[in-house]
Amino acid sequence: MPRRHWLLALVVLLLYALHQDFWFWRAARPLVFGFLPVGLFYHACYSLAAAAMMWLLVRCAWPAHLEQDSRGPAPEDRRT
Repeated sequence: MPRRHWLLALVVLLLYALHQDFWFWRAARPLVFGFLPVGLFYHACYSLAAAAMMWLLVRCAWPAHLEQDSRGPAPEDRRT
């Protein structure tokens, strides 16, 4: 397995560990931006990080053989 796959696996494990946020479970304060509880802000940031991680996984680790069409070329347009 290439080195970058190991690094991507490490990123996935790190993000998984960060999802278990036991440090904000019972905290409603401080309020971020004056109205947003800190736990909700943390999960909003976590969601953005998870989306970035998924983009990175698709960009760097997507198997190329899945992009090949096994059905052959598309049929001709018969509406003419």
